[in-house]
Amino acid sequence: MSHEKSALDENVVETVKTAKGDPPRGALAEWTVTIILLLFGMTTLVQAFVIPTGSMEDTLLIGDHLLVDKLAYAPAGPISRHLLPYKDVKRGDIIVFRFPVDIRQTFVKRVIGVPGDRIRIENKQVFLNGKPLSEPYKYHKTPYIDSYRDNFPGEPNVALSESGQQMLEQQVRNGEVVVPPGSYFAMGDNRDSSLDSRYWGFVPRENIIGKPLIIYWSYDAPTSALSHPLISVDHLLDLAQNFFTKTRWRRTFHLIRGYPIQN
Repeated sequence: MSHEKSALDENVVETVKTAKGDPPRGALAEWTVTIILLLFGMTTLVQAFVIPTGSMEDTLLIGDHLLVDKLAYAPAGPISRHLLPYKDVKRGDIIVFRFPVDIRQTFVKRVIGVPGDRIRIENKQVFLNGKPLSEPYKYHKTPYIDSYRDNFPGEPNVALSESGQQMLEQQVRNGEVVVPPGSYFAMGDNRDSSLDSRYWGFVPRENIIGKPLIIYWSYDAPTSALSHPLISVDHLLDLAQNFFTKTRWRRTFHLIRGYPIQN
């Protein structure tokens, strides 16, 4: 009898030791779910994006690292429309979108025209629905007038994408481009050096990812170091050697806002 009691006591002691030594399964499950939700939120609500080219200078610079709000233009549901600040895409908004010609690429431009708008450019001056557009955000960094870029729509002097050619063939009325339903006309603020809707056509609504919110880090690096999905060894070395001197500290946590275009 004493032998059986001793064995029973040993089993109880071992069970207690195990219970004290091992983390509770419930806590592990809670932490696992929390991590999954955080990761889901970071990929669903916001997205990191880096500016690889100068097409949006001087509003956004090469090497600006942004956080993009992916919910801003999300379609509102019957309940969520009352809880979350969904917005329509407006003229003057800066948007991040999948490049219509190659959706593997992500672009950032400013919306100039919404569905139904009429757009033309004369000697670098944009006309929206027949009126000259005031654009304090735009920059012209070349002094000459390009026959197509600065007088649009006209006879192309460069090869256009198929969608850009279709725009000229199907959406030009009385010397103006008319933005079709469900699409947007987008241009870079660096107006003389921007591959935008003048060359590849409209941005479909479904291609829009979101709107940039804030610059969380800005680093002075060339386009060649930022235009590839994988970071290069040379860029890593550059970061290690020049992080403090090439970081644009004044741009850190700079909020990004659109400009309300009235028409």
